[in-house]
Formats: sequence, structure tokens, C-alpha cells
Amino acid sequence: MAQTLAMPPEAAAAAERKALLRKSHPVLVPLIYAIVIILAQLVIHRHLTDYVGPDNDDVMRLVEVRDFLGGQGWFDMMQYRLGLDGGTLMHWSRFIDLPIASLILFFRLFFSPEGAEAAALTVWPLMLVLPLMAFMGLAGRRIGGVEGMHFSLILTSLFVLTSGRFVPGSIDHDNIQLGLVALAVAMLADESYKPRNFAIAAVALAIQLGIGAETTPFVAVACVAVACLWAWDGAVFAPAARAFALTLTIAVSGAFFSLVPPRLYSMVTCDNLSLGFYGIISVGCVGLLLSALFASRLSRPWRMAVLAANGAAVLATTVAIAPQCLRNPLADLDPMLVELWLSKVTEAQSIFSIARTTPDGLGAFYATGFLAMLVCAFRIMRGERARLHAILMALVAVNWAITLVQVRGAEFSNLLAIPPLALLLADLRRISAADTEDVGAAFFYVVTALISAPAVWAVGGALADKGIVNSFTVAPPAKAKETSNCASKEALAPIANLPPGVIAAASNMGAPLLRFTPHRTLSGPYHRDPDGMLAELHIGLAEPQQAEALLRDAHVTLVAFCKGDPQVETLSELKPRGLYAQLGAGHVPAYLEPIPTPTKSDVQFFRFKPQERS
Repeated sequence: MAQTLAMPPEAAAAAERKALLRKSHPVLVPLIYAIVIILAQLVIHRHLTDYVGPDNDDVMRLVEVRDFLGGQGWFDMMQYRLGLDGGTLMHWSRFIDLPIASLILFFRLFFSPEGAEAAALTVWPLMLVLPLMAFMGLAGRRIGGVEGMHFSLILTSLFVLTSGRFVPGSIDHDNIQLGLVALAVAMLADESYKPRNFAIAAVALAIQLGIGAETTPFVAVACVAVACLWAWDGAVFAPAARAFALTLTIAVSGAFFSLVPPRLYSMVTCDNLSLGFYGIISVGCVGLLLSALFASRLSRPWRMAVLAANGAAVLATTVAIAPQCLRNPLADLDPMLVELWLSKVTEAQSIFSIARTTPDGLGAFYATGFLAMLVCAFRIMRGERARLHAILMALVAVNWAITLVQVRGAEFSNLLAIPPLALLLADLRRISAADTEDVGAAFFYVVTALISAPAVWAVGGALADKGIVNSFTVAPPAKAKETSNCASKEALAPIANLPPGVIAAASNMGAPLLRFTPHRTLSGPYHRDPDGMLAELHIGLAEPQQAEALLRDAHVTLVAFCKGDPQVETLSELKPRGLYAQLGAGHVPAYLEPIPTPTKSDVQFFRFKPQERS
């Protein structure tokens, strides 16, 4: 204060403005970044032709929200128009349906029903940019100060702009899960061990479990990390451990009882929050809470023994209640579904499949996560904030390991790689700025900054695979079969006003059929509908005479056939005499009556009129 008074008025005012700016950094700076990113998203994606994202999950989410707004109960997660008679019990969460439905209701005050949906689906993913930037900025600030915050925000900005999860229309739950992961990391990065921060982390983890199972390994590793901090630091960490354990127990209980209907309390599923995950988390939290209350002043070896006993109790609970959750939830899929569906799903590909089919994507999926783990390991070996880097390394590693099996984990590992890389860049910048004549330090700083962004690896992979000229050359027009219009509103319009029936169609058409028509479809690309998917596959593969019986058994009233659908093409190649191959060749069985469609439509519709049995 004395120094400020001694300054000239102009200098004092400038100093006060700088001090105010420094104080406002934690909120103001991430907000500015977020606003810029939102505006950029609106400009980049201003020519979108549909207000719903291109992913089937985006479409199915809208269908689920519509059903919810139409009166389907909070606990009723059946999709009655998907699958065989009775429908399909979905594994998604009302935690996502509710805010989207609320936005739609709000915008109905100003727009038509379709306009309200368009507005809500535009606003929702863009809204989520704000908390993501705030949490990643906070994580960067706690780890690397103001410089770390800026590097974290810059890398996160590139992440958002190159991810499809924050594009208008993207309403699947991965975007909010990314935000919750960022919140948990920001709270766990508190090296002062404030109980409040660890309680907030616990709430974030509980909500993640309530939304979906894809972050369950992250939740598990976060819980183990907190337990290990307690075992290592004892009484110093005990208040934070108690706050974490108690809050997570209460929060996950709240999620369980608010999402699971009483009739399903005893059901164990491994793709959403059920008795299995609830029981495992509860036992682990109670064990940690009791340990923090009564064993924190024991010596470190005894605390490690207590930790091992808690781990044994959690493992025993898992084996007793949910042994099936120790393996891949998709392991029980019918081999036919694995071969004809799952193996074709892009986000379910392993590193070996990616290396074989799209090797130029390996860097974008795996490089930054691996680099972050190396940085953390180096810091741990040097004793530089070893606890913090051990936590960060574990959180990156579990998602990176998932990415080895299913590439869908790449977005989470790339996001989690940002905090340790942001700290590294902040350190390298200070070293480079300290000696401006050191060309080597400046070069190393620039190279590290570049390889810290998955987008740079993506561009590099494209250049390596196609060469500089081809990478920047406009691709030739796609073949007709590659641009087939199988699922648009216009393509499905011929059956939109028909009385509700049951449709046999390729699984990729399932969600759009539910969105644009009143019918039930046998097949959608969801592992919760294996019987419906198998029924449709068998129909497509069967010779016309056998297909008639299968159509009758499934109570099909309509057949939707799109020759350019990838699944239809696969089945036609497998069985040239099968129904799909015959329809593609123009041979229509007598029991299928064509429904008039526009001349340019890529979809053929048929009424199923079974022949009288002799």
C-alpha cells in the first residue's frame, strides 16, 4: 500500500488495475476463452443442415427426451419403439434428459416445437464449454500458476475445437462427462488438501456414475488415488479423506435412489449405475471413512496394511455382487453381432484395428496421453511434486489403457493429458525466456508446445500418410453409394404418416426412424437390443422364402431397404442369395408390396403382406 501511495497517480491506477486483473484471473480469463470458443463454434458450424448431431446417440437422446416430455415416467427407461415386442430397457440417464428437456420447454415459450428443439440442442453443448474451460483453467492454475492456467486453457481450446462433442446438436452425454472429469481433476490437484475440494471431487465422481459407465475406471482410479494419499500422509490428509469418503457415499446413494426404480434395486448391470457399482463404491467409501477416523495416526506401514484390507473388502464385494463387471460389458455379445456390428463401430476399435485401417490417426489418439505419462513419470523420479504427478499419471494411464482397447477413451486421455503438459510448457517457457539467446531451449519449447496438441498429430499423420500435396487437395466427389441418403427426414417421409407398425431396417437407420416416424424398429446400434439386432440381421441374410417366416415371427409390417447402407452392403456380400442382396438386385418377393417414394429417394419401403399358408 505504501508503495502504491508513493507512485504517481497514473502509475498507481495502473498498478491497481493490474492487481484487480490478477485477482479476477480465475473467473475472468476462462470466461473470455470460453466466449471466444463458443463464437468460433457458431461460425465454424454455421452451415449445419440438421440441428441434431450426426451421431446415432444424439438422435436417440432426442427421442428419449421427447418421450420424457410426452409423459414417460422418470424411472421408466424403456424405449418401447426399439427392439422386439415390449421394447428395450435403455441404460442412459435422466440426469442428461432433464436439462435438455427443460431447455426445450423454455424455448417453447418463444418458438415452435421444432424450433424449440433446435434452439435447445444448439445451446446445450455450447453451454458446457463454460464449465469445461473454468475447470481446466482452475486445474492449470493450481498446478502451474497463471502461466499454467493459460497453457491449460489454450490446449483445452484446441481440444474443444477439434472435438465433435461440443458442436451444436451434440447432446450425447460424453460432453458433460468430460466437464465432470475436468472438475474432479481440478479438485484432486489441490495440494493443500482442503476437505471442501475433495468433497466437490466426490460429487463430480458420483454424478459421473449416475450418467454412464464409461468413466467408471476413472472413478475407480480417483478413489484409489485418494485412499493412497491417506495411507501415505496419514493424519495430514485425514480431514480430506473423511470429506471425500462421506460425500461420495451420500452422493452416490442419492444418484442410485434417484435413478433406479425400486423394482430394479437388486438388478446388477455393468453399463450403468446399479446395485453392483453402488455396493462396490459404498463398501470402499465406508472403509476409507472408518480408516480416516480411527487409523490415521498409525505408522505408514500399518496404514498401508489397512489400505490393503480395504482393497480386499472391495474386491470381495465385487466378486460377491458383480463378478461380471470385472470384464468387458460387451463380452457377452453374440459373435454374430461382434462380427457384423461391433467390429464396424469406429469408437469401439482397438489400437491394432486403428493401425491397420487408419494409421494416420494413431498420433491423435495415443501420442499426447503417452507424452503426459512420460512427463509425470520423469517428475516423480525427480521428486518434483511426486504425489500430484502420481495422481495425474494414474488418471491419464487408465483412460489411455482403455483407448488401447476401444478408441472412444482417447478424448478423455487427451483431456487429462493437458494439466501435466501445461505445467511442462510453463516451465519450458520460463527457461526459454530467462535466456533469449539459448536457441536450443526455445526450439525445445516450441516443439513441445506443438506435440502437446492432438490436432498437430492428426495433421502430421495425414501428411505422413497422404503427402503434403494430397493432404491439402480437395477430395474428389464420393461415389453414390458413399453418399446414400438413408436416414434423413425426406428419405423417411413416405412412411411418416402411416399407422404405427414394426419396421425391419438396418441398425443405422434405427434412431432416425424413431425420430421421424411413429413406428417401432427392430434394430438400433445399441448393445441393449441384441435380440432385435439379431432378428434384423437374420432377416437380411435369409433367402426370401425363409425371410418371410422371420418377418412374420417378428410381427414386422414394413421393410425399409437402403442399398447404400454399409450394413446392407456387408450382408449382401455375405449372402448373395439373401433378402437384402435380392432386393438390391431388384428382385422383390411377392410378400413385399412397394410403397411409392420420391424418384430420387435412396430408401425403398415395402408393406409386408405374408402369403397365406397352405
